[in-house]
Amino acid sequence: MARIKIFAAILVILLYSCNGNTFVSTIKKNPVSDTSFHFRKMSESEAAYYKQALEYFYDTMLLTKGFNGSIIVAKNNEILLEDYRGTYNFSTGEPVSENSSFHLASISKTFTAMTTLKLMEQGRLQLDDSLQKYFPALPYHGITIKMLLNHRSGLPNYLYFMDSLWDKKKKAANNDVLNYMIQHHPAADAMPDKGYQYRNTNFVLLALIIEQVTRQPFPCYMKDSIFTPLGLTNSFVFSTADTLRYNPTYSVTKPYMMDHLDCTYGDKNIYCSARDLLQWDKALYEEKFLKKSTLDLAFAPYSNEKPTMHNYGLGWHLFFNNGDSIIYHNGKWHGTNTVFTRLIQDTATIIVLGNKFNSNIYSAMQMASIFNTRHGEIKQED
Repeated sequence: MARIKIFAAILVILLYSCNGNTFVSTIKKNPVSDTSFHFRKMSESEAAYYKQALEYFYDTMLLTKGFNGSIIVAKNNEILLEDYRGTYNFSTGEPVSENSSFHLASISKTFTAMTTLKLMEQGRLQLDDSLQKYFPALPYHGITIKMLLNHRSGLPNYLYFMDSLWDKKKKAANNDVLNYMIQHHPAADAMPDKGYQYRNTNFVLLALIIEQVTRQPFPCYMKDSIFTPLGLTNSFVFSTADTLRYNPTYSVTKPYMMDHLDCTYGDKNIYCSARDLLQWDKALYEEKFLKKSTLDLAFAPYSNEKPTMHNYGLGWHLFFNNGDSIIYHNGKWHGTNTVFTRLIQDTATIIVLGNKFNSNIYSAMQMASIFNTRHGEIKQED
């Protein structure tokens, strides 16, 4: 972390020395509009500055730390840095490429959340719907869909309670988590809507609600409603049906073999290439999937018990500083480390996907300072 702060200090110097003038002060933001969105084309000198600064960060902060995976950094729909390093399939030796699909881990929650909001736009569900509307036997009351989305349900985390009585020789699916909660009623962690508590259980239940509303399996609906229409050709949802094609991620020396919680989805288990995730990012900016008013709802803070620059929206982490907002989500599962950081005012996006455990990947979030030195240091939350 100290090296990141040193890099930020060097960056400040670069900002005021590039081309011998205060280059950064001439950089324009994308105009905010309530109608259609258009990316502003960068000048050659602006793009060249960003590329140089990004390559310096990448070389010094990631490549020297054993990075294995994909990285794309883009601004105004223009890719400034793109690289594919290392091994994708450690059994066959297949290298990482632009078509490599990585487990997004908790970045999957952004897809689940936006799909839920799309169904709201279509009038097929309401954010104030009670869980009992979909799961009448569920013994937790006073919880709404909105509370699942913003992690204010107070529900316990299935990653912990499924370790007690569940037969670990069996791969648990989403319905197994639901039935376990109904049968064993693990204690809630808090009363509903009393505070923010990040719990994967919330998004496992959201995936089940999506299945009920659409009458389709979650993997099929995501393919039909997002992946295919938006051209995400290397994206899919991993489930119990995919166990034979499981491609393990790695620790430093050995693979993580599949365990009993590897087949639940909604909270994780969406796989994407870096290019596909950039296409998802573009679709959100251009309002091709959701209306601006719905995006505003997703990117609003909902846990305001105490003043802080950090918050959580509907499926997204939020960071506010000096009038700027960063919308992001990280992921971590077994050997997976992922970063998806969106600088809204700067229309810049940082995507890093790794399949060999390397916590240094989260330092890539600090690339935000290249686009705007006011951003400061962002928490490395998944």
